[in-house]
Amino acid sequence: MRLPNGYGSVVKLSGKRRKPYIVRKTVGWKIDEVTKKKKQEYVIIGYAPTKADGLQMLADYNKNPYDINASKITFEEVFKKWSEKKFSTCSESNIKGYNASYKLCETLYNKVFKEIKLSDLQYIIDNCGKNYPTLRKLKVLFNQLYDYALMNEICNKDYSQHVDILQYKDKNPNQFNRKKFSDEQIKTLWDLENDRYCQIILMLIYNGVRISEFLNLKKEDVNLEKRFFDVIDSKTENGIRKVPIAEKVFSFYQWWYEDHPECPYLIHTEDGKQFKYRNYYDSYFKPIMDNFNWDQTPHCCRHTCISLLAAANVNETIIKKIVGHSGAMSLSEKVYTHFDPQELVNAIDKI
Repeated sequence: MRLPNGYGSVVKLSGKRRKPYIVRKTVGWKIDEVTKKKKQEYVIIGYAPTKADGLQMLADYNKNPYDINASKITFEEVFKKWSEKKFSTCSESNIKGYNASYKLCETLYNKVFKEIKLSDLQYIIDNCGKNYPTLRKLKVLFNQLYDYALMNEICNKDYSQHVDILQYKDKNPNQFNRKKFSDEQIKTLWDLENDRYCQIILMLIYNGVRISEFLNLKKEDVNLEKRFFDVIDSKTENGIRKVPIAEKVFSFYQWWYEDHPECPYLIHTEDGKQFKYRNYYDSYFKPIMDNFNWDQTPHCCRHTCISLLAAANVNETIIKKIVGHSGAMSLSEKVYTHFDPQELVNAIDKI
């Protein structure tokens, strides 16, 4: 069947190809400088595995013409263009959240955005191993990127609205049992207190901070004289706080503070570099757990600290202040309750 003039064409290319049919449309004419004859100028709409697919692609384009160059933009490029505009209006915590969600989408980075299907988005949701609140943030990112793409004619369908996260609402697909370290396990760690990596675990057990907060802690934010440190980089607003240093582990802080004076970070690698989470967890924390056949995670240290403070009858509000529990705090606790660092030190020394 002959296609109407100006409609476009589907032409089979030579050789063995996964998508042998080129879909194109004439957008103008030019004079060939050699033959002096008029020559068509084409815009390539795409490539198709069959002629029927190519004709459908051509029909879709004629029904809703779009910027061909824009239609070739990848997921990574859409994120960069969107974030350049979006991040100027966002808080730092929101920017961190968007970047964290983007990191989960690595398999989409090089995919042409217009060619991404619902199954591609759902694959990220189903296989990233995150809990429902994180999946909700991930879907928000999908929504924002598709809004941007539709507005800029990069695509003509919004698959993000059909992504299913409700199936994970009451369960965490990568959930670990949060087991506190037993007294016997803590004693085992104390028996190995000269091991610098066992020291880190003990420091975490006796300060209750998130592992990310501890690995990002700089020496300039540690006050050895008054025995506390400032967390200035946290996932929550109430995570920004003063954390007391227990007397039991004070010597560890001194050692780490004095080791590699040129390194700005308290916890650092043996060559004086900042620890990245995967490096610390895979190379040091996990091997120690495996050596004793334990199944705790770094977050279990935080859970253990909270349990030890509660067992020592420490005031509940003080516990929340020490560990930065925002969700568990009442409005009055957040706004009106303030503690002197020495009060926090006295509390941590009870465990």
